[in-house]
Amino acid sequence: MHPIAIRRITTRNDRGPCGILRGMTSQRLPAGDGALIQIVDAALADAARRSGPWLVCRPGCTQCCVGVFAIHQLDALRLRQGLKKLEEVDPERAARIRSRAQDSIERLSAEFPGDPETGVLDEAVLDAGSEAEQRFAEFANDERCPVLDPVTGLCELYDARPMTCRTFGPPVRSEGGLGVCELCFHGARDEQITACEMVADPDDLEGKLLARLEKQGLRGQTIVAFAVA
Repeated sequence: MHPIAIRRITTRNDRGPCGILRGMTSQRLPAGDGALIQIVDAALADAARRSGPWLVCRPGCTQCCVGVFAIHQLDALRLRQGLKKLEEVDPERAARIRSRAQDSIERLSAEFPGDPETGVLDEAVLDAGSEAEQRFAEFANDERCPVLDPVTGLCELYDARPMTCRTFGPPVRSEGGLGVCELCFHGARDEQITACEMVADPDDLEGKLLARLEKQGLRGQTIVAFAVA
């Protein structure tokens, strides 16, 4: 019997879906996104219950909020919608998010592994084992998420956060085995970690929604800063 591969994830670049063209603000979220959020959040709650004190995620912990990662079209649309809703109730907070995002883009543009005008990443960055993937894994690992409030350490678009954010912490399986946050599951044995595995989207509803968006011409990959700038 082969040992279980458990990875301690130190940056969010270890996972990543895809993005959206910058400035595409009129596109609406597909109706199924609400159901997807419910499925993923329920899976997280179940994994958290099984994990108990091994899962140390808490408000104000920003371990997973530093370092850029790829987001897909659905994530980007959700973030934009969340920002639009925030603008309606608290325009000053929304403006601060946009300002931080624009500052982030200015810092990152020179070495951005894609088109800094549109915010679309090179397709190769998600090719497992490629040189482009390795470069992206080393890109901007000290950059704080522009949606993170620098004073409170809280996400200002928490309800609209990307899927990577919703699944970071509990054990989640990928090609490299089970990945867990480096701060969590200290002292737990491999079989105990496996028993807490989070299966976020068993019927791949996310993939179906993304396919629908691609048929509408929405494709590509980006990062959070470009989605909310």
